[in-house]
Amino acid sequence: MTKNLDKEGLSSIADNYQLFYVDLWGVVHNGVSLHKEAIKALKEITKINKDYILLTNAPRPNSSVKSFLEKLGMEKEIREHVFTSGEAALNYLKENLSNNFFFHIGPPRDFDLFQDFKKMKSENIENSEYILCTGLFANYEENLNYYKDLLEKNIKKKMICTNPDLIVDRGNTRELCAGSVAMVFEKMGGEVIYFGKPYPEVYNQSTDNKNKKILSIGDNLNTDIKGANLLNFDSLIISNGIHKNEIKEKGIENISKSYETVCNYIQSELKW
Repeated sequence: MTKNLDKEGLSSIADNYQLFYVDLWGVVHNGVSLHKEAIKALKEITKINKDYILLTNAPRPNSSVKSFLEKLGMEKEIREHVFTSGEAALNYLKENLSNNFFFHIGPPRDFDLFQDFKKMKSENIENSEYILCTGLFANYEENLNYYKDLLEKNIKKKMICTNPDLIVDRGNTRELCAGSVAMVFEKMGGEVIYFGKPYPEVYNQSTDNKNKKILSIGDNLNTDIKGANLLNFDSLIISNGIHKNEIKEKGIENISKSYETVCNYIQSELKW
């Protein structure tokens, strides 16, 4: 049974946990502006001497996301808690593939990710040794068939996906993410290495989480909640996010079941 925290707030359960994994997009901001109540909640977590990580499936290094959050008006002491799927992928790429030619699928804003080995970027997918997918090309943001055609002859190459999210809401606009392209590649028989929630690597790289009682907070059942379930953390789903309409229509119990997830708590927005 999923407990609703809208009346009692996060404060009613916060003492039970030592560490909070808090999703950014859909919980702390919507891509356009910060959610004030969520910012207050983060400050309260600090006041009671608990730790939190702003864990996000952003396909860019920590520094890029911190700059973006600064533009949204987030204070420095909160920004310092950021850890991205891009950072986790970057650590892996530096260690294993920094001397291999790659073909990049994604917008120019993600170029920060391979700044240190940009000379290895191939303009032609046929000449690459692996595929680095951070998102979609600006000209083909809605056409997944384009990627099917592009990838068809390169199915034997490995794909590194730096954002497992399938979709995101930017303000009121729904956009496809890198995970959608990776899913196309997998369905065609390709092999994908994912960095980001729900995969354990990003949690384990972000901080020392061993032997801690942890609550994972997010709006995405496929990533935030599934990741919590896989790692045996408790979970809090924010219902005004990506699944807003589904939850309204069918209720959280039914929706959780259809995504094969378990949510301990639900809140319409993150609130202390």
